[in-house]
Amino acid sequence: MNLELLLKERIVAECTKLIDRHHAYHNHLHLEWLRNRGRIADAPAKEVKVPEYWALDPKYNPFHVRRNATAIAMSIARKLTARSYVPHAPHYKTIPKPGGGERELTIYQIPDAAVSSYFYGRLLAKNRHRFSSFSYAYRNDRNIHFAIQDIAVDLAQNGRTFIAEFDFSDFFGSIDHTFLFAQLHENGFLVSEEEEDVIKAFLNGRDRGIPQGTSLSLFLANLVCWKLDKTLEKAGLKFARYADDTVIWSPTYAAICESFNIVDAFSREAKVSINVKKSDGISLLAKDGLAAEIASKSSFNFLGYAIGVDRVSIRDKTIQRIKKQVSYLLYRNLVQPLKSTPLKGLVIPANNRDKALLTAIMQIRRYLYGGLLHRDMVAYIKGRRKTLHFKGVMSFYPLLDDVEQLRALDGWLLSAIDRCVQARSRHLLSHGFDRRHSFPFNVQRKDILARYRRKLVAGKPLLEVPSFKLIYRALQHGVVEAGIERVMHPESSKYGYGDA
Repeated sequence: MNLELLLKERIVAECTKLIDRHHAYHNHLHLEWLRNRGRIADAPAKEVKVPEYWALDPKYNPFHVRRNATAIAMSIARKLTARSYVPHAPHYKTIPKPGGGERELTIYQIPDAAVSSYFYGRLLAKNRHRFSSFSYAYRNDRNIHFAIQDIAVDLAQNGRTFIAEFDFSDFFGSIDHTFLFAQLHENGFLVSEEEEDVIKAFLNGRDRGIPQGTSLSLFLANLVCWKLDKTLEKAGLKFARYADDTVIWSPTYAAICESFNIVDAFSREAKVSINVKKSDGISLLAKDGLAAEIASKSSFNFLGYAIGVDRVSIRDKTIQRIKKQVSYLLYRNLVQPLKSTPLKGLVIPANNRDKALLTAIMQIRRYLYGGLLHRDMVAYIKGRRKTLHFKGVMSFYPLLDDVEQLRALDGWLLSAIDRCVQARSRHLLSHGFDRRHSFPFNVQRKDILARYRRKLVAGKPLLEVPSFKLIYRALQHGVVEAGIERVMHPESSKYGYGDA
């Protein structure tokens, strides 16, 4: 296939991805509007928005670009052949970081994003073997969960292990170009003149750093860390690096101290500063209760997980994010519509039925499970069902084994449901609707699981309370039977583990 056809294929794929995303947004918006119209009076009007940069140039609009993909691909192919290709000036957008500060995103026009994606694929295909096995980001043969599994298995071999945790400040925006091209030329990477011209074109106009938001930068980020990875390997250190998040471990203190010198030397060469606030430095990882002669911890955070010597958990900030979302779904459906005077809520429970509770439970189930039912997972665990498609938030964490944490989450969920149902009962009473002696308001917390499970809706147990422990068991079964990649969420590589 010639270059023009390859580029057209990549442009159309990029457009299709963005169009599907826009349609999904529109469909979700419409369904939310229908739900609001059915549950509250004077529901706000539906407002469909498009990205602000669509108005800057038609080539940001996927509908326009897809219609003109043939002509655009022909034009770019000619420029690449003539070595005159330069991407159009991108749109810069800042978004807030969860921990404070801002992150700058670089948004290229769709044809330029397609070119970047095409050359990223070419470069990765012939250079993947050059990267370290302990580098897990931006590759199609490694992923986040491989990193977590490798770390957990290795740490379990020792009761105590020295660890070093490092993070870099503005990694993408700080990389020194001289260092970058030195790595490109000195370490056996296979890069054609055409590919190097494209790399230079995307770096044009920058004194330092690589654009964050384009596929080509993903290859360059791993390229820049090649020397760091190899130096750590030669020193006999075990490590896992996901982009600029790095954790290093060793059973010996002298070796872990050397890791700091290695990371510091890389920081100076690449002109990328170590983020002192987010880097915990060197500490001792030990089981709870073991004596320690230096600063110790029972677990450390890496990519949304909390990893200890004998367990893998969801880290606290991620737990808080999950609880916040579940609490919001309960509040929005059960309490918020009843808080106004005069009453705006249109869903008033009657005849031992509460449509708002059903909606809340189904939305929580969809958030945690991705739409799966209790019976689907039980059948899967027992082998009566061969496959399941996991898409809920829990499928971003298929390697958990902290059963106590999951049991506590199940208890919290029951308490959250009970609190919201009782708050709903009080608000209904304030508006003259006494439902204290009907379902679900007459159900005590200890009976919620059994009573909700027995309450059928259209002949189905749709009020069944979701369980963190049950989805964990299903994920564990899937990992063993089918492997991590068949179980993990299809968007795992795009999920904000570090932002959680």
